Amino acid sequence: MRQFKQSRRNFMQTSAAAAAAFATGGVAGLGSALAARPKELNILCWEGYNSAQVLDPFRESKSATVKAESLTNDPTMINRLRAGEINVWDLINVNNPWARKIMYPEKLIKPLDRAKMEPYFEKMLPMFKPPYKWAMDDGGKELLGMCQRFGPYSFVVNTDKVSRQTAEDQGWDLWNDPANSKKYGVLESDDWNVFGICCIAGFDPFKQHDDAEVAKFTEAAKRVFKGAKMVGDIATMNQAMISGEIDFHLTGGTYSASPARHDGATNIRGITPKKGPMRDGLGGISWIEVTSVVNNPDVSPLAVEFLQYVQDPKTAHIVAFAEGTFNPVAQMGNKECFDLFTKEELDAIQWDSLEEEMSRSIEYDIVPDYDKLLDIMSAAKREASGG
Repeated sequence: MRQFKQSRRNFMQTSAAAAAAFATGGVAGLGSALAARPKELNILCWEGYNSAQVLDPFRESKSATVKAESLTNDPTMINRLRAGEINVWDLINVNNPWARKIMYPEKLIKPLDRAKMEPYFEKMLPMFKPPYKWAMDDGGKELLGMCQRFGPYSFVVNTDKVSRQTAEDQGWDLWNDPANSKKYGVLESDDWNVFGICCIAGFDPFKQHDDAEVAKFTEAAKRVFKGAKMVGDIATMNQAMISGEIDFHLTGGTYSASPARHDGATNIRGITPKKGPMRDGLGGISWIEVTSVVNNPDVSPLAVEFLQYVQDPKTAHIVAFAEGTFNPVAQMGNKECFDLFTKEELDAIQWDSLEEEMSRSIEYDIVPDYDKLLDIMSAAKREASGG
């Protein structure tokens, strides 16, 4: 699942374990990662970029050894760079705030050649018009990475049970209606659930919260988990909605609904509320991936070539529908890429409402007091399960 943040108490354990693995040459089987660099590329990424569908054509065209490891947590990947694996990886693929707010200030990634790479943004969808904020450093001078997959991510409904209009109008208050108790599930995605419960409690997740807001969060977390019929993964939530066991689930969106929709269950739909507690009254939250070159002292020359390779229309389409979940890609702004998508594929990623939903969403960001809220939410989850 898309889990974007990690508790500080886990940081030292993660870093120590990664450092030990690196020291013994056991990091993802990359003990010889520094050998034969001109023909070797190592990628730390979300699923999709590690797919043979994506990697094999590049391997063959470059006669190169390309290794990719997929993780499901941005900070875990970043912590591995901090723990010494900056010498292992050439590319890192994480979500939008981490490049400009964490990795570049900590010198974990290096800037790209704007003259060479920024023209690719001109062919992307209009929202990525250069200089695109999340691909740049805070000063707006350095290009820190390339964008590709993105999407809205708030919650999902079975439109046979809850209409799209009702869900968009009622928004996060679906979880504030006592009549909906035991009609919904909760996806196992702690980070996004923290965001969602903040919205249910009526305030913006992406800021420091005062005592009154923390109290509201605590009450909302207890109520949400007490009222949940089940807690599970994407497959569990989609199957439960298809079977009629639940009517909707927290959290989710195009990313989680797309497998069911691609299989024909188009009544399963990601929802972006029309209004909410975020800046400018926005009701939804979105994510955007940014892929950056690691500040490896012996970085592979193939790193930039791979970033150029995935901009190709055919490759971008493969990335959008690589095994797992399916997502829009920025390169759909190029007609040559867009025309490769079938009607069924466009329906799976909810292309019909994508622009509107992104306009109603605030981009995912870092929660300053995430650890405190996660502890509260985890306690509410345990209490509801009798643990």
